[in-house]
Amino acid sequence: MNRRIITYGGYFEAFMEVLTEKEKSKIEYGLMLLETQHKVSAKYVGYIEDGLFELRIEYNSNIYRLFFIFDNDNIVVLFNGFQKKTQKTPRNEIEKALKIRNEYYENKGTSKQSSNC
Repeated sequence: MNRRIITYGGYFEAFMEVLTEKEKSKIEYGLMLLETQHKVSAKYVGYIEDGLFELRIEYNSNIYRLFFIFDNDNIVVLFNGFQKKTQKTPRNEIEKALKIRNEYYENKGTSKQSSNC
């Protein structure tokens, strides 16, 4: 399996800018799993809602979440990321990711497409 990962809107890059090299390295490992593995462990990937997934990364007792979608079952489009500080994923972060997803599809000129992890 070899998926292509792209980013949209600069949100992912802005998130990565503030991380340490070790944190970036852990996130890059998670992205490598998305690129190369047909099925990724639930430890790393979780379904949120409405075609939105999250990549979960833990490092130094910190938890990071990156929202993404599958586009045509091959391209993983990364959206916003954040450091999780509560037990439950904050609703405002999910809403932000859904809004970015909708913008992505509008700019792409297609409607939302179904996909599987």
